Amino acid sequence: MLSSKKVSIGNRLVGDGEPVYVIAEIGINHNGSLEIAKKMIDGAVFAGCDAVKFQKRTPEICVPMDQWYIERDTPWGRMTYIEYRHAMEFGEDEFAEISRYCKERNIDWFASCWDEEAVDFIEQFNPPLYKAASASLTDLNLLKKMRATGKPVMLSTGMSTMKEIETAIRTIGMTNLLIAHSTSAYPCKNEELNLRMITTLKERYPNVPIGYSGHEVGLATTWAAVTLGATFVERHITLDRAMWGTDQAASVEILGMHRLVRNIRDIEKALGNGIKQVYQSELEVMKKLRRVRNEYEYA
Repeated sequence: MLSSKKVSIGNRLVGDGEPVYVIAEIGINHNGSLEIAKKMIDGAVFAGCDAVKFQKRTPEICVPMDQWYIERDTPWGRMTYIEYRHAMEFGEDEFAEISRYCKERNIDWFASCWDEEAVDFIEQFNPPLYKAASASLTDLNLLKKMRATGKPVMLSTGMSTMKEIETAIRTIGMTNLLIAHSTSAYPCKNEELNLRMITTLKERYPNVPIGYSGHEVGLATTWAAVTLGATFVERHITLDRAMWGTDQAASVEILGMHRLVRNIRDIEKALGNGIKQVYQSELEVMKKLRRVRNEYEYA
């Protein structure tokens, strides 16, 4: 029987037998606006999510120099790519307000840090965990930096081979680790979701909570991930899928997120414990419909 070690995140345990931990990824869908970010936090609270997640980068480290001065159209007009990346980043004041606001709204928040300086920056806010984005799975020094904080690490596995996943896990160990199956396409085709990888990872790492980070259009496949045993799920959240931004089309609007969480809770109830039993609600039906009964079985 598969069993998962449980990892503590804030005041929640994540693992087999626990309610699915639902993460609304705000990421960079806020488009540099604290007001939009707070509306998304409100939406995640309304939907019943357990956490919101942001992204943090140091642009000069994360953007290759040959891309710095390439111009592009943005919500702020035409500017260089490095200027755009700075415009999208929240600083200390914004994250301090996000931290305060999430505490007020009673929802966890954390971030995927894309470089080591970003880890140092986010650490001042004492997040309950860190996420290593799929793009960072092979950045072993960054993984070690996250591990050195002593916080749980959520490892996303998109665009990665099994060998690369195994190397990353050997590097940081399985203590306080969560692994998210993912495919890094935005939006992702259903035929490339490969949800059975959730089962594969649960069998390969039975003492690690396995979850799902999805970028598909629609909700049914995320519900399927829960039935396959995902102990946490992450979907991008947006106010409007038509908003400007590369991740918006693969995101879920507020009412959709509410439906996602509501049905996850229904699925949890429906899955049961796998032990066959006759329920009290069946007894009257049995009296009416069953012609031959073994009385001793129901004594």
